[in-house]
Amino acid sequence: MTRANVVRAILAFAVLASSLYFALSKPARLGLDLRGGTQIVLETQDSPNAKATRENTDRAREVLQRRVDALGVAEASITRSGDRRIIVELPDVQDPTRAAEAIGKTAQLTAHPVRTADGKPKAGEQSIADERGQPMIIGPAVLTGDGIGSAEASFDTQNVGGWFVTIKFRGEGGKAWQQVTGKAACAVGDERRIAIVLDGKVISSPGVVQDVACNVGIAGGSTQITGEFSPEEAKELAALVQGGSLPVPVKTIEQRVVGPTLGDAAIDASAKAAVIGVILTGLFIIAVYRLVGALAAIALACYALISYAALVMIGATLTLPGLAGFVLAIGMAIDANVLAFERAREEYQAAPKRGVRVALSTGFTKALSAIADSNITTLLAGGLLFFLASGPVKGFGVTLTIGVLGSMISALLLSRVLTDAALSRGFLARRPGLTGLGSVGRLRTWLDRRNPDLMKRRRLWLALSGLAVAVALTGVFAKGLNWGVEFTGGRLVEYSTSRTLDIDTARSAVADAGFPRAVVQTSGEDDISVRTENLSNAEVTEIQRALAEKGGGDVTKQRDELIGPSLGEELRTKALIALGVALLVQLAYLAIRFRWSFGAGAVLAMFHDVIIVVGVFAWLGKPVDGVFLAALLTVVGYSVNDSVVVFDRIRELWGDQPKGRFADIANRGALQTVPRTVNTGMGAVFILAALAFLGGDSLTDFALALLVGIGVGTFSSVFTATPLAIVLERFVKAPAPRPKTLKRPPARKPGESGAVV
Repeated sequence: MTRANVVRAILAFAVLASSLYFALSKPARLGLDLRGGTQIVLETQDSPNAKATRENTDRAREVLQRRVDALGVAEASITRSGDRRIIVELPDVQDPTRAAEAIGKTAQLTAHPVRTADGKPKAGEQSIADERGQPMIIGPAVLTGDGIGSAEASFDTQNVGGWFVTIKFRGEGGKAWQQVTGKAACAVGDERRIAIVLDGKVISSPGVVQDVACNVGIAGGSTQITGEFSPEEAKELAALVQGGSLPVPVKTIEQRVVGPTLGDAAIDASAKAAVIGVILTGLFIIAVYRLVGALAAIALACYALISYAALVMIGATLTLPGLAGFVLAIGMAIDANVLAFERAREEYQAAPKRGVRVALSTGFTKALSAIADSNITTLLAGGLLFFLASGPVKGFGVTLTIGVLGSMISALLLSRVLTDAALSRGFLARRPGLTGLGSVGRLRTWLDRRNPDLMKRRRLWLALSGLAVAVALTGVFAKGLNWGVEFTGGRLVEYSTSRTLDIDTARSAVADAGFPRAVVQTSGEDDISVRTENLSNAEVTEIQRALAEKGGGDVTKQRDELIGPSLGEELRTKALIALGVALLVQLAYLAIRFRWSFGAGAVLAMFHDVIIVVGVFAWLGKPVDGVFLAALLTVVGYSVNDSVVVFDRIRELWGDQPKGRFADIANRGALQTVPRTVNTGMGAVFILAALAFLGGDSLTDFALALLVGIGVGTFSSVFTATPLAIVLERFVKAPAPRPKTLKRPPARKPGESGAVV
């Protein structure tokens, strides 16, 4: 083994060992769309007394954290997003109504003495209804939320007294509570109570027990509120008391509820798709590349471990789009291997006496430029998703980026170590056919023999591309886009029915419930989705009851998404910005790395691919949502990836033959890269087909968008981008590219050491 490969082997062992450690020691952090629960996005608002600054938003987050902690929700997460938004995640909470009401209270918490209601409040007093709706008169506040340290709901296990709330005071709070309870202990009847008021509403009015002496009160810095509380009521009261007041008002602009069964189904579907897709991809690459393909399949399995370990190491949240991106990246991981193996086949065919090991080493070296360029374009798409998108789509950008980096480690480190070690054996070196590098493959052989002049009919290919774009745009303008609730604002609720409910019957039930303009559609086999602009929590329950009465049997809420109109407009704007910036960044990168004619051809072909994918969704009436945006930006990266590989080969051939006719050189470069394009596309197709057949609705739509994008992208890299580059090259005055100076290393005998450069 060469010194260079020894270093690679040590690095590979270190990467695998650390990946295995993190994979076994830390569990993956699942998003709410996978484990079930409620996500509420709050936006702080300006008030007459305070502005919604970053500092006040942080203070509001601390208050909300105390309230959620008192609710007893395990693994709840509250984070600030930007200067004015707070994201609250409540795992396993399926009914967000009580939670939203509890954490969203904004008024000052106060405690007041109570006077018998006679209908005549004096100066400083006010008439108010208690928690049971009975009238009462309260005096000026004697205690505010600032004087409360903590509140905890507990169960009396000794005296079987039920649930109670223990309040601990801080600062002057304990002294104020002792004074007000001491005064109340001197009274009788209603005046022996203390009213705790939040948001202008009495949340509790406990009475002072007889054991408390007059003018002595409850000392010790703590007190207990008892009553006939249910566990939920006690926890909610503790949360409200402990949370105190928010420095600025908050408004709910987004709310998502996902049932645990829906999350389990998504995990199972993605896991099955991953296993089936990896097996099929491995079998395919073994069938095409034999021994080196089998070793690449082993590296592919290691890639999955590396990517998963990186995900848990950085603490990223794995969401449904992120899981789809992780599974998709497994299929794309073979791209670098395919590029290297195809170059190695060419090197061996050109100089078979040098041996397959030298051919493989040279193949990896020569393919490095195309591997780097193609992966950088995908990384640009992933980075733009992370910085410009929001919500689950950002998670997709994280997993896509991790997947691309992991695939490069898999191909350039693990796969190279394994293949180089295997080909150093004299037995394999003498049997190039067994290694998979002994021939260029049937497809490449057929193309070399026939040598079709595809670029001779470039006007025909461009006309077909233009026709496809026209058909797609016709669908967009004629049928319009089915914008998801993420981009339009409103509320989308998905109900699962135990008995199949006819869609017309479901629409009738929703209309009878008071929503004749709601969009009612089938979702899955027995699910009904309802989308409308305004829908309260009570109305969601009413629609659920109406569907059950119309024959749906047991109706349960599977998913609930509430998006404010301002947030929907913002998400739509961000989506367009992300797409526009992606195009500009890709064009700038390609113009720097190649020629502006190549860059323009690749970007125009990318436009072609994006428009066709959007048009297909318009004709089919599929929803255009965050998951679709993730798929669309992946198509952007994949399309440019394909074009980059073709142009990299054209540039190399042109450098070797600078005086040749460019159209002929472009045609030869396109033909030589067809096997790579087909093999890489097939690897991704296996994964996507598994997602399409096994995944849920959102995964199916995601897979459909990418299947269309890969098919169109494979076509456009040869029949759109390359003809466009030929047309645009007429206007370029720059000279032909310089030839590469890389030379093949001399042949070495089996077992001979020495670094391969």
